[in-house]
Amino acid sequence: MSKFYTGRGDDGTTTLWRGRQRLAKYDLQPEAYGTVDEAQAALGLARALARRPRTREMLLQVQRDLHALMAELALSPEAEPRPAPFPAERVAGLEEFLAELTPEVARPEGFVVPGDSMAGAALDLARTVVRRAERIVTRLVHERQFASAQAVPYLNRLSSLLFVLARAEDAAGE
Repeated sequence: MSKFYTGRGDDGTTTLWRGRQRLAKYDLQPEAYGTVDEAQAALGLARALARRPRTREMLLQVQRDLHALMAELALSPEAEPRPAPFPAERVAGLEEFLAELTPEVARPEGFVVPGDSMAGAALDLARTVVRRAERIVTRLVHERQFASAQAVPYLNRLSSLLFVLARAEDAAGE
C-alpha cells in the first residue's frame, strides 16, 4: 500500500515544481502558492454553500484558474521547458463575470458586515484569503521579478468578484 506522505518535508523544507534545490517552507514562493491553495479551498467551501447556480459555475472556473496560477507560482526558476504563462484572458474573464453581475447587485451604501447568508459569509472569507494571496504574490513579483505579469491583476479582480458574488448570494437569502 502506498503512503500519502514522503517525510521529506519534516525538516521544514520543500522542493519547487521541476526543481532540485530545497528551500524553507516559509520562503516567499511556497508562501505565495500555499496561500493561493488556501484561497482555492475557501472557494470550494463557498461553492458548496452557494445557492445560485451561476455563482457555482463562476467559482468552479476560478478554482481551475487558481490551480493553473499555483502551478506557475510553484515552478522552479531553473525549470525547463517552462509551461505557458498564466493567460491575460483569465483577467478579462473575471471582468466579464463582474460586468454580468453588476446590473444584478446593488452597491452597498456603507461597510458590509459579513454573515447575512452562509454562502455570502464563505465568499467574504475567501475574499480575505485572496487579498492576502495578492499581497504575498505582489511581494514575490517586486522582490524576485516573478515572471507572471497576470498574477497580481488576476487576484485583484478576483477579490472584487468575490465581493460582488457575496452580495448576490446574500440577496438570494437562505
